[in-house]
Parts: sequence; structure tokens; C-alpha cells
Amino acid sequence: MIKGIGLDMIDLGRVKQVLLRNPRFIDRILTPDEQKLFAKYHGSRQVEFLAGRFSAKEAYAKASGTGFGQALSFTDVEILTGKSGEPHFVKPIRPGETVFVSITHTGRSAAAQVIIETYEKENEV
Repeated sequence: MIKGIGLDMIDLGRVKQVLLRNPRFIDRILTPDEQKLFAKYHGSRQVEFLAGRFSAKEAYAKASGTGFGQALSFTDVEILTGKSGEPHFVKPIRPGETVFVSITHTGRSAAAQVIIETYEKENEV
């Protein structure tokens, strides 16, 4: 059963401006493992990576129904990269949930969609 769907889009220019003004923005948005991935990129690819993760985390907050605040922060959500380059959620992992994520970039924006699916044990109705 689908628990929630979240969608978010952000302007790459806006992310670049924030990053130039405040390099510590990375610490507020990315977990240490995500920062290791970020460091592998250069120039505009770093901006795309950061914007994509920001957008995916916003989409997750929307899909979970909590938004960001006391119950959830950007670093509570971690999205790493699989063997084929696909993004996948590492945390939060809640029992009985599967989280699907898709991230895309254009020359001017990044967008992400998140679907949270819940499942019940076979013996439960």
C-alpha cells in the first residue's frame, strides 16, 4: 500500500548561490557518507548532486507527511548511490516500509520523486 508520494523541484542557480555564500550548507544537507560522494564531483556536477539530494530529501519529507522540523532533519535522511549509479535510501529505514526515489537534472533544475510503500506481514490482515 502506498503511504505517501512526494515531489520536489529546485533551481540549480539558487543552490549554487547558497553554496557560494555558505559552504557549510553542505553540512546541513548531506550526511558524512553523502559528502564523500559529493567530493568525487567537480564544478556544476557538485551543484547538481547537492540539488538532487536536497530535492529528494524534500520529496521524502512530503511523502512521509512530516515535513522538516523537530521530527525530521535533512541529515536524518540519507541517499547513497547503488552499483549502477541509482540513488537509494539508506535512512531512515522504518520497519514495514520501502522507499523508492528518482532524481533528475536539467541544465537549470533538479527534481525528485519519492514513493513510500508500506507492507503488512502475510499473516496480518
